[in-house]
Amino acid sequence: MNKEIVLSGIRPTGFLHLGNYFGAMRNYIKMQEDYNCYFFVANWHSLTTHPDTKELKNAVRRVIAENIACGLNTDKAVLYVQSDVPEIAELYLYLNMLAYKGELEKTTTFKDKARSQPDNVNAGLLTYPVLQAADILIHRAVKVPVGKDQEQNLEMARNFAQRFNHRYGDIFPMPFAFNYGNELVKILSLDGNGKMSKSENQLATLYLADDDDTIRKKILKAKTDSGPTETNAIKPDYIQNLFTLMSFASSEDTVQKFEEDFNKSSSGNCIIRYGDMKKQLAEDMINFIKPIREKAADLQQNTDLLNKIIKQGADKARDSASQTLQQVRKAVLG
Repeated sequence: MNKEIVLSGIRPTGFLHLGNYFGAMRNYIKMQEDYNCYFFVANWHSLTTHPDTKELKNAVRRVIAENIACGLNTDKAVLYVQSDVPEIAELYLYLNMLAYKGELEKTTTFKDKARSQPDNVNAGLLTYPVLQAADILIHRAVKVPVGKDQEQNLEMARNFAQRFNHRYGDIFPMPFAFNYGNELVKILSLDGNGKMSKSENQLATLYLADDDDTIRKKILKAKTDSGPTETNAIKPDYIQNLFTLMSFASSEDTVQKFEEDFNKSSSGNCIIRYGDMKKQLAEDMINFIKPIREKAADLQQNTDLLNKIIKQGADKARDSASQTLQQVRKAVLG
């Protein structure tokens, strides 16, 4: 029985953080056991913001290393760099003939980017959903893990696939949004302002590359308050976030102890000590992040092994992509 194909990509801008790990990568580690998975580093997508390409090359290699350090097994899943698969670019060209300027201008991601970089509204930004569709369709993926902000682009990928199939023949299956398990984990920044970010609000984000002292300092500065005003109070988001992080990094006994302290606290009788909680969380989080950081760093230093892994991923991805593209060329060009 053939396994269903799952595809997901990550842009190599900024450093991977705990939100990436618990919101996505932890699920990818499970998915690789049950599905035929393709995970890629989206360096072409990054060019729409014109990054320093020297830094981009280093970032690509770091993201590959961090994915492996987190538990992705390149014998079970295909991990590759987008630009190593030129078949994607050719499919992107064909799909661009089926995409219309008006619909592309209406996408939320385009409008947001056009506002944030008004002096750099390039064609790549406009056709971003088309390249995203090519990423998905080149492997004939049917399950695509996406957040709410990308669901519109995934719907456009289905539209392009349907138009292609209608015009040229039934080549592509329909891809749909997929989340492994029922719970989506959202990790807030430590100052309570939005989610952790790869490139913004860096002092309130825990990165997988952070050293022990940096982790400790960031967590000890995390936003708290004077404590609950009544027993069994509802936790504010920024306090719940600390408990969420603790549930991932600390022992059950530790979590239960601070939960009970919180629930028993009230105005004038504050049992919970956020300072103690943050000290404990910091040490537990150091123990969690340190092995990932060290394994990723070792792999980045082992240039030959990393090059071998990247080439192996490219070969596997191109094998899949070329099979799809042969069908596409035959359907379009005869």
